[in-house]
Amino acid sequence: MRILLTGGGTGGHIFPLVAVTRELKKLAKEKGVLTMEIFYVGPDDFGREILEKEGVEIKPILAGKLRRYVSGKTFFDVLKLPVSLVQALWLVWKIMPDAIFSKGGYGGVSAALAGRLYFVPVLIHESDSIPGLANRLLAKIANRIAVAFPSTADFFPPKKTALVGNPARSELFEGSAEIAAKIFGLSSKKPVILVMAGSQGAQSINDIILAALPKLLVRTQIIHQTGTKNYEQVKAEAEVALNDTLPEFKENYHPIAFLNEEEYKHALKIASLIISRSGSSIFEIAGAAKPSILIPLSSSANDHQKRNAYEYAKTGAAVVTEEANLMLNLFVDQILRLLDEPEKLEEMGEKGKPFYKPDAARKIAEELIRLAE
Repeated sequence: MRILLTGGGTGGHIFPLVAVTRELKKLAKEKGVLTMEIFYVGPDDFGREILEKEGVEIKPILAGKLRRYVSGKTFFDVLKLPVSLVQALWLVWKIMPDAIFSKGGYGGVSAALAGRLYFVPVLIHESDSIPGLANRLLAKIANRIAVAFPSTADFFPPKKTALVGNPARSELFEGSAEIAAKIFGLSSKKPVILVMAGSQGAQSINDIILAALPKLLVRTQIIHQTGTKNYEQVKAEAEVALNDTLPEFKENYHPIAFLNEEEYKHALKIASLIISRSGSSIFEIAGAAKPSILIPLSSSANDHQKRNAYEYAKTGAAVVTEEANLMLNLFVDQILRLLDEPEKLEEMGEKGKPFYKPDAARKIAEELIRLAE
């Protein structure tokens, strides 16, 4: 059996593909499938090494972003689209998969379209409350559509749409606080804030955290995933700021470019509070039963991150601070008030758990096998 994976090239697309890949392999053993070959066709600017570790064969193609706003990059991306489709037509023909799973994003459009031209069944997944343009287009040709938010189903044909949640790696919820303390050099005396600025980095989150360090590090410890592009700059600015103000508390700050799975699961476990964007990480935070402050990306398409954040916040598991309202003193006060109420933090974490659907990856893998048979 051959399954082809595709999607945009960010962590929000790649890590759900990892979760589904693992479930496909488990199901192959359970069902006695002699061979389970899994391929990825899409942009490989992020995720090649991650997917290769899972035994996925990578076939990179160009990916032109579908924009609905004015950008100087649009001209070049429009030129990439036909090239991308030709590449996908050739690769899909060579692989000839039994089913295709697209995680969404502009990177998954060409492979999914090529597959349907060869009459290969396609399953797409939408992880945001408001579908992106890529999935709105692919919904017309998809055999099955999976969604993460209840409200998202309203955008798609009901007969082929199912609410499954967002596929997350179950291994993320097997962390150890003791191991986290060793990895990051943490003490047991102060609460830990985990800051996740995303795989690509988030300038507004990095900036507010850097500004808040002198006030926060007196009472907390911070694990700060900065994003690979921003790491050196953030690290250098933090060092200057702390040398000038609080050199004795430098050991409480732990910037890291990118948390690999092993580091991430232990960081999730030890965190008292998480500060994050409001993409697919919401489901990982919910699965870990952790309280959070969500800072939606203000420039996200259709303002979907803002809607994601407020939908999740209805559970009582998170508070939302929009980028326009990121004022230093208010932000710091909000964090410290929450940390002063450990019972409330625990309650918030528990309220988020039902939002996480632990069988999402399994359901998608099962449906892919049904389509492929």
